[in-house]
Amino acid sequence: MKYVFFRISSLALFAALATACSKEELTTPASPTTAGVSQDASRDSNLALGNPSGAVTDADNSPNNYLMTKTQYTLSYSRDKGKPNWVSWHLGNAWLGSTSRQNNFAADATLPSGWYRAGSTSYSGSGFDRGHVCPSADRTSSTADNSATFLMTNMMPQASTNNQRTWAGLETYGRTLVDEGYEVYIIAGSYGRGGTGANGFATTISSGRITVPSNCWKVMVVLPEGSDDASRVTAATRVIAVDMPNTNAIGTAWGSYRTSVDAIESATGYDILSAVPNTVQETIESRVDNGPTS
Repeated sequence: MKYVFFRISSLALFAALATACSKEELTTPASPTTAGVSQDASRDSNLALGNPSGAVTDADNSPNNYLMTKTQYTLSYSRDKGKPNWVSWHLGNAWLGSTSRQNNFAADATLPSGWYRAGSTSYSGSGFDRGHVCPSADRTSSTADNSATFLMTNMMPQASTNNQRTWAGLETYGRTLVDEGYEVYIIAGSYGRGGTGANGFATTISSGRITVPSNCWKVMVVLPEGSDDASRVTAATRVIAVDMPNTNAIGTAWGSYRTSVDAIESATGYDILSAVPNTVQETIESRVDNGPTS
């Protein structure tokens, strides 16, 4: 709400009006609004709902569950698979703007010395896309934010139909939710070995240094804009979980691949929403979303 103040002679009246405005702002509820932008929009922690695999930044003892923390997202990286196990990020209005897609795919120089670093051409000729986990369009508030999504530690070999149509449709839906006044916590990754791209079935690319996953999964926790987010997740919170085969034969409607968080945890061994109270997890992780898809 905007107020216009006119010059008045009484300082007491001015103070009273200012106090009233302040009280109104403090009591305004943080609820979804079709306007899309809220006073509560902020860049919240990308790992607020938990570290799914207990990843740590220890190159010697945890090379295949190596924690990497970026301003734009957090991930667990596997040295031997040459790709992330999972990536976690917060999506809200504070992350979105008008920055164009940078397309500057690049090796991640922050990987430990001596590790293979996938580069911009590592997927060339493989039949698989350089599939973003945290999407470019979720980080458009600045050039630096968008460029960070093009680091190869944020990529997985993805069949083009999956990446460009089914997966992309769910990415777009997430931003639609933000336009409606929500914030979304997203954890996504892949598991298994072997997918089918433009050149047929493959288990690895880049001379065996990057594993092609059999499945790509994503979990989205939808909240009204607010603070102290993990504590605001309740048994009624909408959670969207999908598990998609990494193949060009995939259907294009992402809603067809909805599953439960429990099923994804069973496939991956992760504890995906570990920061959420256990009693709440039991309810929301066993449920399969049946909400809208557009």
